[in-house]
Amino acid sequence: MTEVSTGLGTGRASVSAVLDFAWTAGEFTATEAMAGTSLTRSTTIDAIDTLVTAEVLRELPNARAIGDYRSGRPARRFALAADLGVVMGIDAGDTHLAVTVADLLDRTLVHHRVEVDPAQSADDRRATILQHLAAARDEAGVPAERVLAVCAGVAAPVNRDGISPPHPDGFWERTNPGLAEALRDWAPVVEVKNDAQLAAIAEGTLGVAVDCRDYVALLASERFGGGVVVDGHVLHGAHGGVGEGVVFDHIIGVGSAVGLRYALEEQARGAVADGEAPADGALGRLVAGGPVDPRLVLTLAASGDPDALPVAERVGATLARVVGVLGSMYDPARVIICGAVAESIEPVLAAARRILPDELHLPAPEILASTLGAEVVSAGAIATARRAARERAVPRLAEQRLTA
Repeated sequence: MTEVSTGLGTGRASVSAVLDFAWTAGEFTATEAMAGTSLTRSTTIDAIDTLVTAEVLRELPNARAIGDYRSGRPARRFALAADLGVVMGIDAGDTHLAVTVADLLDRTLVHHRVEVDPAQSADDRRATILQHLAAARDEAGVPAERVLAVCAGVAAPVNRDGISPPHPDGFWERTNPGLAEALRDWAPVVEVKNDAQLAAIAEGTLGVAVDCRDYVALLASERFGGGVVVDGHVLHGAHGGVGEGVVFDHIIGVGSAVGLRYALEEQARGAVADGEAPADGALGRLVAGGPVDPRLVLTLAASGDPDALPVAERVGATLARVVGVLGSMYDPARVIICGAVAESIEPVLAAARRILPDELHLPAPEILASTLGAEVVSAGAIATARRAARERAVPRLAEQRLTA
């Protein structure tokens, strides 16, 4: 995994402080920067001038030039340069690939999501990812040198060097087909992270955990995997395996790391096959129609359908056991159900909330549905890339320009 130093060094702490202030300040004056950084006025002005020289800050037209000047000396106004560069995020799942290009602050420039063949070889998967990454960059009209940071999320544990350990069936090697090396020349900073950890970062940045220091973001659609945050820190582990879902293969009452999407389909089919739900009822007709869309099962349950409600109850009991394990291991205040299934999961959550207090001795965590939908990993990848650009790539860029 490639990384750069902060670049500006300890001798330029004031420049770093002003740059950090400028990142979220929008347009600002030296007086506002001085108040925001607690630096002296002369030090603040020197730091601003340094960043203007490096073309990291832009000096804007003053009040006289734009017609707002009335009396006195107009204040100089500054803003972060809009053309510094972009960041890119990748969500490389088992059956999908999403690529995002975004600016450094808050705007998405390009976002594409496609289905991919889970039987692809590692070589083919890597080529597919690089192809879509290049296509997204080209569509955004961004030259290669303006990509400041790239973050990829994969459905595998990832160590601090961006490498996944071997999997008994080769799954982790396929979902992370050497991306740290493959992306090395794409940006000054490249991060490869576990997808559930990125979901946790997304929830803490712009989701339902913004104000929470202890939570688990549980990716639950395809397979269970948790991004764990304790005392405000995302837990990682020696191999990036904190929250890995294989533990649920060994939990009585769960028995598998397979996610809620498949649990809902299995329970719906089982209810019809056992005669619990009549074949001519709404659930029966849904099952007879071919592949079962879990969202339709949940819609029926939410409407009070007497056949779908028991399905939601049983899946809710399974989820309560999963959350109980997470609650006993990590003591979170919240467990956030993430992924596409979260958009309609409330009937399952209602059942899980009733059952959960009996599953652990600690106070039960709050169970919430994510509001970020299927793009939660992409959101976490972009948030991580933006932070990497802010803390490492842009300061290094400023240093390079100043010493050129």
